[in-house]
Amino acid sequence: MVVVIEQGTSKEKLELLLKKLKLRKGVNTKKYCGVINLKEDALQIQKQLRDEWR
Repeated sequence: MVVVIEQGTSKEKLELLLKKLKLRKGVNTKKYCGVINLKEDALQIQKQLRDEWR
């Protein structure tokens, strides 16, 4: 959602606009740490994937 704030907007109106916004909650990325066990170096895999386009 995009909120356009014009110059001269009152503080009360600004607070109402901010309350209307739906803020996304963060994702707990720590639960994915160590889940994938790679047999190769991640950088080497990335280079191979990028070289496929050539």
